[in-house]
Amino acid sequence: MDAPGRRTITGFSNPTVKALRALRDKKHRQRDGRFLAEGLRLLTDARESGILPQMLVMAEGREQHALLDALEADVLASGGEVIETSPDILAKITGKDNPQAVAGVFQQMATDLASIDRGSAEIWLVAQALRDPGNLGTMLRTGDAVGAGGLILIDDCADPFSVEAVRASMGAIFTQAIAQARWDEFLPWLRSGPGQLVAASLRDAVPYRGAPYSAPCFILIGNESRGLPEEYEAACDLRVTMPMRGRADSLNAAIAAAVLAYEVLDSLG
Repeated sequence: MDAPGRRTITGFSNPTVKALRALRDKKHRQRDGRFLAEGLRLLTDARESGILPQMLVMAEGREQHALLDALEADVLASGGEVIETSPDILAKITGKDNPQAVAGVFQQMATDLASIDRGSAEIWLVAQALRDPGNLGTMLRTGDAVGAGGLILIDDCADPFSVEAVRASMGAIFTQAIAQARWDEFLPWLRSGPGQLVAASLRDAVPYRGAPYSAPCFILIGNESRGLPEEYEAACDLRVTMPMRGRADSLNAAIAAAVLAYEVLDSLG
């Protein structure tokens, strides 16, 4: 018999396996309000940020690790559940042929603009119609690196709670605030308080180095292939340009965000 809070699952057709596997699909994540994160490092980052999974799923035959033991103890102490299963079943849950030895199921964070405290950080990243979950996760990771408050997703963006975005964030999903809004919601919200909106642009732009940035600075990045709509750029307080000295006419969206974020960080001191 399993100890309290623990279960062993041996069958692929187990309802819990099906429910967890379904979290790889956006509609099921939205319905359940939960998401998957995989790997001890990522789950440890969550724990160190004060966030514990509701459910911890571990592969049988895994190597012992002090951080995993601590995570398991904290999950059980908080009333969460610990499940042991085979590596094959864990692979089915995560969708990876070679899954890591542990995965967690987390409650999704609030993503309304009201949850954003603009005064908590000098830098915020804003992405418009960002479609690649890898870019989204990388922007979260960049935000963490520069001490940004979080990432605001405008219009139809990739899901920040997808397995791919969570994995690419390298734990920043647990340190960065996330909000989702339409442009016509975001702009009035921004103008209701302090905040400088900055975008990379070719329209009436100044060089990005030495530009007059001010805090809190909201760095706006457009869609990977189309960039920003003209009216969105026109609404910005500052438009900056980065030199392109080769044949490429633009940077990857996540890289552009990183370049600008570090320049803003240096400017604000």
